[in-house]
Amino acid sequence: MPAVAPPSPTQLAWRRRIEAALRVAAPALDLVLAAGDRFSRVVARGEDELESLPAGPPAPVPPGRRVGRGTTAAE
Repeated sequence: MPAVAPPSPTQLAWRRRIEAALRVAAPALDLVLAAGDRFSRVVARGEDELESLPAGPPAPVPPGRRVGRGTTAAE
């Protein structure tokens, strides 16, 4: 396996800039993650409450079908 060349001075400078920008942005990104976590928990809690509610008016119960000679399935 060939060895990898060491990074050039330009690459090192770009790495330092990007890492510095990430260090500055890290607290804001942490806040975004925390807000997203809270929001997803609130939304998930709201969905649980909606699942317990009936979907709509109850459907009418059809009369028993005739099975055989004059008997119904409900009998």
